[in-house]
Amino acid sequence: MSYTESIGSRTYRFADLKTLLAKASPQRSGDQLASIAAASEEERVAAKMALAEVPLRTFLNEPLIPYETDEVTRLIIDDHSPAAFAEISHLTVGDFRNWLLSTTTDTDALTRITEGLTPEMVAAVSKLMRNQDLITAARKRPVITCFRNTVGLPGRMSVRLQPNHPTDDVKGIAASMLDGLMYGCGDALIGINPASDNLAAITKLLQMIDDFRQRYQVPTQSCVLTHVTSTIAAMEKGAPVDLVFQSIAGTEKANASFGISLALLQEAYEAGLSLQRGTVGSNLMYFETGQGSALSADAHFGVDQQTCEARAYAVARKFKPFLVNTVVGFIGPEYLYDGKQITRAGLEDHFCGKLLGVPMGCDICYTNHAEADQDDMDNLLTLLGVAGINFIMGVPGADDVMLNYQSTSFHDALYVRDVLGLRRAPEFEEWLESMQIIDARGALIGASARQPLLEGARDWMGIA
Repeated sequence: MSYTESIGSRTYRFADLKTLLAKASPQRSGDQLASIAAASEEERVAAKMALAEVPLRTFLNEPLIPYETDEVTRLIIDDHSPAAFAEISHLTVGDFRNWLLSTTTDTDALTRITEGLTPEMVAAVSKLMRNQDLITAARKRPVITCFRNTVGLPGRMSVRLQPNHPTDDVKGIAASMLDGLMYGCGDALIGINPASDNLAAITKLLQMIDDFRQRYQVPTQSCVLTHVTSTIAAMEKGAPVDLVFQSIAGTEKANASFGISLALLQEAYEAGLSLQRGTVGSNLMYFETGQGSALSADAHFGVDQQTCEARAYAVARKFKPFLVNTVVGFIGPEYLYDGKQITRAGLEDHFCGKLLGVPMGCDICYTNHAEADQDDMDNLLTLLGVAGINFIMGVPGADDVMLNYQSTSFHDALYVRDVLGLRRAPEFEEWLESMQIIDARGALIGASARQPLLEGARDWMGIA
C-alpha cells in the first residue's frame, strides 16, 4: 500500500509503510547511510503528516519484514494480543499520540495495552513526538523487575557497576568494583565486559564477584557479558551465573550475525531459571541493544534504524528480562552523528521499550570520534532521569579503559539522584545503610565511616 501527502503544490508519495516510517524519522546519520532518510525537512514533515493518519491496525496487516522469512516478525505477530489491543484498535497513529499524552491515560491504562502493542506501532508514534512527549509518556509506564533486589520502582534509579579491565585482571576489576560500591553504585548489577571469551577467565571473574557478594551479603546480581553460548558452558561447569547476557537485534538476520536465534535464547533462559539463584524474583536475562546494529550487519531490509531497534524489544520482552540496556552512542557517528542525535535516540529507545513493557536502562555514551561531549551526556542523563529510566552505567571516571568509549561515572549517578531525588533499589539501599556507606536519606557518609569495610575488603582481595 502506498501513501501520499501534499504540502502546497508539491505531493509526496511513499511506496510502502516502511518507506513512510523511514522518511518520518528524525534526522540521523544511519538512515542517511542506508539511503532511506527523507531528502528534505519538507519531505520529513509530509511523511509525519501521512503517518499520523495511518490506522494502528495497518501494522498488523502490513509487516515491514515478511512473516515467512523472519522469526522476529513471526514472534511479533504470533504474540500479539487482540484483547489488549481492543482498547486502542480504533486509533490512528496521531490519535494514539494524543491518547498517550492525555492526562486521563495513566499507568494502569498503559499496562493494560502493553501486549496489544507491536514495536512498529510504538516506533511510529515516537516519530510524531517531541522530546518532552517521549519523557511524559515513558514516565507514566514504570516496569518493575526482581532478582536479588527490585529495580524500576517509581522514584528510584539503579546503576550497573561496570568495572572493566583491558586484561581481565581480577585485582584491577575488584579495585574498581569496590570504588563503585563506596559510591553507592551496583544495585542494577555488577557487570563486567570481559576482554576475551575464555571460559576459565569468565568463571574466575564470576567466582570473585560471587565470593564477595556472599561474604558481605550484598543484595545484588552479577554478570560477565560474554556470548550466551559461553554463559551456558559456564553454567554447565557449575559457575555461579546470576544474569544471562546477550546482545540482540530486531531482525532474524541481524541476530544470526550475533550467533543467536530465539531457540538459543530460550535454551539459555531455561538454563538460568534452573539454577534458582534469584531470591526476590526470577527475572534473569540481561539484553543489550543499539540503534544501527541491523544496518551494520546489512540486515535491516530497508527498515529505519529506530524501528529495527524497537523490534529488538519484542525479542527481549519474550524472555521476561531483568534489564535491557540501549547502548545508545556506542556504535558510532555513522549511525548517530552527534549529541543531538544521540539524545533523541536515547529518549526514543526508553519510550519504546517502556511502552512494550521492557525494563529499559541506557548506557549514556559516545565514542571519541562522534560530534558529542560530556555535556551532551549530562543533558541526556538528566532527561532520562526525569523520564524514569530504570538504570544507567557507573564506569570509573566515565572512561571505559577496555571498551574505549565514554559513558557515565559514579559521580554522575550521585548527581542525578541528588537533583531529582531518586533512590536506589530498596534492598540494596538498606544494605548500604547497614554498611555505613549511606545515611537514612541516601546520602554518602564520610570516608572515615566507610574505611573499615573498604580496608577489610581490600585485605581479603589482596589489593594494595
